[in-house]
Amino acid sequence: MTRAEARNLALAAAAFALLAFLPFLKDSGYLLSVSVSIAMYTVLATSWALFSGPTHYISLATAAFYGLGAYVVAAGIGTISYPLLLVLAGIAGAVLALAVGVTTLRLSGVYFVIFTLGLAELIRQVVTWVQNNLTGSRGMYVLTEITERIIYWELLGLAALVYLVGWLVARSRLGFALRIIGNDELVAAHVGINSAAAKLILFVISGVFAAVVGAVMAPRYTYIEPSIAYSPELSFQVVIMALIGGAHRLWGPLVGVIPFALLWELIAARFPTQTVLLLGVAFLLIVYFIPHGVVGRIESALERLRRGTRRG
Repeated sequence: MTRAEARNLALAAAAFALLAFLPFLKDSGYLLSVSVSIAMYTVLATSWALFSGPTHYISLATAAFYGLGAYVVAAGIGTISYPLLLVLAGIAGAVLALAVGVTTLRLSGVYFVIFTLGLAELIRQVVTWVQNNLTGSRGMYVLTEITERIIYWELLGLAALVYLVGWLVARSRLGFALRIIGNDELVAAHVGINSAAAKLILFVISGVFAAVVGAVMAPRYTYIEPSIAYSPELSFQVVIMALIGGAHRLWGPLVGVIPFALLWELIAARFPTQTVLLLGVAFLLIVYFIPHGVVGRIESALERLRRGTRRG
């Protein structure tokens, strides 16, 4: 580890430690509520970028894993300890990601996008049918003593963990292999890289984090139903936030999460019936105008500045 890397890790640890004191601020009710949302989207967008950033695969399956984790907690909250439920949610997310990845990661482009979007909707419809026809209830109550403060700390811990995992992956042979796959999968195959296995590992890691986030957020809703747990809006929001910041850098999604989460609070309050339309417009604008995100734009500008300085 270089001195610069050690310094960056120390600064990151100090930042997370400082953020942990936010719930103790006086009159922090609204600030804590917004911070929970930001922390949630930070974990989801960063874990999404761990897979989609280097592979360039656009996954819209976040809601499928998130909803699965939420329902694991909802189903077992009265009989199984909460920490164990979080572990079970992660295992369930890994199993689902493994099953989906084995069958779909050979797809590419629009086919993979369509499949991952349809996955969340398929699971939502199945859960709805089961609850309506077998349990007689559309949703499930999640009654616990877990406060929003605890949820915030759990999400902050997950954010620290996802950054640590991303940092370790980037330094590993897996990260190197994924960067080659993202640039040219044919070249990766020629040099002996098992593309399918590398992509599957990252997809499983991403699915585990999304499922655990859903499990952590379940007590906040109190009442879970398919339209909440498996909302397709969530998948698009995560993609938009990651792309705004820049999915090719580990910290890039954070640049998109904070402004978009704050803006979305305003949009949802002012235009509650137009959120899907506005999401679609935002997605098109980002893909067209800033395909590499704000971070990519900044890096391009700095590179042009360096070239100009050398010529001068």
